[in-house]
Amino acid sequence: MVLNNFESDIQECLTVLNSGGLILYPTDTVWGIGCDATNPMAVQNIFDLKQRADHKALLVLVAEKQDIFKYVAAPDMAIFNYLDSCEQPTTVIYDQVMGLAGAILGQDGSAGIRICKDPFCNQLIKEFKKPIVSTSANVSGSPTPLSFSAIEAPIVRGVDYVVKWNQHLEKNGQPSRIVRWNGSHIEVLRP
Repeated sequence: MVLNNFESDIQECLTVLNSGGLILYPTDTVWGIGCDATNPMAVQNIFDLKQRADHKALLVLVAEKQDIFKYVAAPDMAIFNYLDSCEQPTTVIYDQVMGLAGAILGQDGSAGIRICKDPFCNQLIKEFKKPIVSTSANVSGSPTPLSFSAIEAPIVRGVDYVVKWNQHLEKNGQPSRIVRWNGSHIEVLRP
C-alpha cells in the first residue's frame, strides 16, 4: 500500500508538472512548492502564489550530479568532492546557468541548484527528466513551515496537486545550506 501511494503520487505529480501546474511536495529539507524549472509561466505562478517579488531567485532540484552538466556551463569539478563531504542538504549557487526559466536566475545569471537525495524527490525528478523548482511552502515573509501540518491553507489550495506521501511525518526539516563556490573556497550564504 505504501508503495502504491508513492507511485500514484509520482504519476499525479508528473501529470501536473507536464501541464505547467504547481505541486506541493516533500523535499529533502522542508515541504516545497514546485513546478517545471524550465517553464516560465509555471515559475511565474509560484511567484504569484507566494506573493514573492520576482527579482528574488528560486532554488532548483536535480536528481544527480550529471544533471548539473545539463544546466551549468563548465562547473568546477571540485564542487562535487565538496558536496560528497556534506552531511546536510546543500544548495550551490552556480554561475553560467542555462536552460532554466529566466525568473529562476539571480540578477547575475546564477542559480541555486541542489542534488536532492530524498527518495520521493529523486524518483520524481528522474521520471520528469527536468529540474524542479523548490521553494518553501509559505507566503513570502511568513515563517517557513517545517512540517506539512504547518502549511497555511492558501498555499495548499493554491497548488494543483498535494502529495500525500509522508504528510503524516512530523520530521521538522530545516531549509538547506546555501553556498557559492568561488573556485578554491566556499562562501556560505546560509548555514
